[in-house]
Amino acid sequence: MTKPGSYLTRMAIFVAIIAGVGALLYPALSDAFMANAVLNGLILGVFVVGVIYTFRMAASLSPEVTWIEDFRRSRPGLTSQVPPKLLAPMASMMAEQRRDRPQLSTTSTRTILDSIRSRLDESRELSRYVVGLLVFLGLLGTFWGLLQTVNSVAGVISNVNVGSGSNMDLWFSELKDGLSEPLSGMGTAFSSSLFGLAGSLALGLLDMQAGQAQNRFFNDLEEWLSSFTRLGSGGGISDGEQSVPAYLSALIEQMADNMEGLQNSIQRSESSQIKSHNTLIDLADKLSTLTDQMKAEQQLMVKLAENQMHLKPVLDQLADSMKMGSFGIDDNTRAHIRSLDNTLGRIGEELTMGRQQSTQEIRSEIKLLARTIAAIAEEG
Repeated sequence: MTKPGSYLTRMAIFVAIIAGVGALLYPALSDAFMANAVLNGLILGVFVVGVIYTFRMAASLSPEVTWIEDFRRSRPGLTSQVPPKLLAPMASMMAEQRRDRPQLSTTSTRTILDSIRSRLDESRELSRYVVGLLVFLGLLGTFWGLLQTVNSVAGVISNVNVGSGSNMDLWFSELKDGLSEPLSGMGTAFSSSLFGLAGSLALGLLDMQAGQAQNRFFNDLEEWLSSFTRLGSGGGISDGEQSVPAYLSALIEQMADNMEGLQNSIQRSESSQIKSHNTLIDLADKLSTLTDQMKAEQQLMVKLAENQMHLKPVLDQLADSMKMGSFGIDDNTRAHIRSLDNTLGRIGEELTMGRQQSTQEIRSEIKLLARTIAAIAEEG
């Protein structure tokens, strides 16, 4: 959606140009304004009111564009915002639709667009009336000044008294004084026409910019609504053809909703399968790590068993020698041998316990794998 900021900028630049030209021509415009200050002041006041209204008319589109952008982005807390004024019918219809995927029929879309178009045209009626009012006030001043001129000329002519013994200098002096009023009336006529026509021209250009902003807003809104408008069964059917019954259309819509729900269920099932697959991969990695640990422990046990087998004959010989008394060793050596024997016994016990613990962990992992496979089979 395009915001009316660019159009407001153009209007502001145009008003600034008018103000600059008025400042440059202030002496001449001041004299023309004072020719009939009341009527010209009224024209100037109407022009200012029209300028303010056209700016307000263009700026009023900005909240509507903001509401549409918020609705399209589905921002949280949207329902707490102030509802739009121009888009009030559409907002009430959209409130009943789903935010993720709204749908409107062709008839509803046409009704919304017609309502918004009528509101836009209604808002421009006052600006158009003000443009015509400025022209009318200018023409009113023109005819008013011409009427004053005609009456003044008639009075001058009726007061002219040219006789045989009249003084020509006095006669010309009276004629000059009498013509000042017709000239004042002509000043009123031309000054009012000047201000009225210039004001209508400037206000007409501002109204055109505001109208362009409204048309751009309406076109963008129409394109946006057409993106999720559902073509009805009766749309585009000629007069001789018969439209699909209402119950069949409702059945088709219900089937479409069911298909959409089924699609969502399939997507959720696929997501669950992907998650289960990732779980199986992690479990396989853990089993691989556990297998490597078991292999390492098995190799260690084999080495310890081999060392124990090598030490057993030596220990037997030492024991026999000690019994026969032919092997002289001191008490420290005997204590060391006993400690070595005890250590070997503890190592054997720890190996047995480690083997049992590893077996228990393998059983637990296998049970977990079996449960996971069973859950996947049930979901499938």
